[in-house]
Amino acid sequence: MKLTFNGAAHEVTGSCHCLEACNKNIIVDCGMEQGRDIYVNEELPFPISQIDYVFLTHAHIDHSGMLPYLYKNGFRGSIFATKATTQLCRIMLKDSAHIQESEAEWKNRKNKRSDAEPVVPVYTIEDAENVLTYFVPCEYEKKIDIAPGIQIRMRDVGHLLGSASIEVWLTETGHTKKIVFSGDIGNINQPLIKDPIPTDTADYVVMESTYGDRYHNAPPDYAAELASVINTTLKRGGNLVIPAFAVGRTQELLYFIRDIKERKLLDFDFPVYVD
Repeated sequence: MKLTFNGAAHEVTGSCHCLEACNKNIIVDCGMEQGRDIYVNEELPFPISQIDYVFLTHAHIDHSGMLPYLYKNGFRGSIFATKATTQLCRIMLKDSAHIQESEAEWKNRKNKRSDAEPVVPVYTIEDAENVLTYFVPCEYEKKIDIAPGIQIRMRDVGHLLGSASIEVWLTETGHTKKIVFSGDIGNINQPLIKDPIPTDTADYVVMESTYGDRYHNAPPDYAAELASVINTTLKRGGNLVIPAFAVGRTQELLYFIRDIKERKLLDFDFPVYVD
């Protein structure tokens, strides 16, 4: 077994780990780097066309966003993900491809004036649609035989609809090792997502640690705190603008706003718009 860390080491986005075992080349997540590229992802240790499997923890673009790029460059293997992750990727990967195409078109219009080289999108909507045909939807808690010597199990990790930690059993020369990829780890007592299911045994754990440098207290009453902010802002004639991730956080915010209205935490009503 050989494990290579290709992305999301020292930084948050661009998650990608490469696993070579049982004569197979496996990638765990294939995410797009977002924001400043402080640490550029390493080159894969094998050609893209030789990737046998992708194990996908969840649909957020910093974990799934480069899958169409794999297809564009010769990948024709299987992508194992939960059913909900598969469904979300059908929306999110095509949306990401639309952004790639739109940005390339905009840059090329600007570049016409300077005779610069044409910009090519990272991948196209066609690439996204094609890679979606290679998804294998999986059930939580069910052990799956991938290939001789390779088994996996998806466990709900409470981060996003469909998110999973992936337990991988690898058997080579009669010895079995278990390696666990946590994916992004959710918190407890969230309104829309189940609590994470812990893993009890492993030989190796590859774990995200974005919020690992602090103590986690019991979650506050988010609705009450948000109601206070809304009350202060609207009473002085302002509008409250809340930037939020489109998948996951936006739905939570809508839940809390609905909770504010249901519990009548404010003595007035207010309109809500989602862009």
